[in-house]
Amino acid sequence: MDEMKKIRAALIVEVVGRPKEHVTQTLEDITKKMGEEKGVEIKEKTIHDPVELKDHKDLYTTYVEIEVELEGILQLVVLMFKYMPSHLEVISPEKIALSNNEWGDILTAITRNLHQYDEVTRVLQNEKFILEKKLKEFLGKKEEKKD
Repeated sequence: MDEMKKIRAALIVEVVGRPKEHVTQTLEDITKKMGEEKGVEIKEKTIHDPVELKDHKDLYTTYVEIEVELEGILQLVVLMFKYMPSHLEVISPEKIALSNNEWGDILTAITRNLHQYDEVTRVLQNEKFILEKKLKEFLGKKEEKKD
């Protein structure tokens, strides 16, 4: 691919967890997976030291700053949905022109992800409804035994 068409971007990915070492390892794993994505090359990364959250003993947070070079804007959209960075900045090029097909690919990727999120939401809502119903039945039976 022509170097002029490549996109350079900076991302920040944050994690929270325990133990402290696991938080750092998780960012290493995320960065590795990101670099294995088709059309993505990691140029630089800086993983910051984990910091304990103030009101949560033994719970740590940290982040990684990643600079990537991408074959196109579609790869950036994929990274955005797959890794959900807290910050994303396109460094270059200044302007990005897209064909109808490229727009179609991007919008299809976004739509696909939205459908997946919608499906997960529907399943969780259904499971919540079933659990609430079972809890009411259980509590109702418990009340009957008291009488």
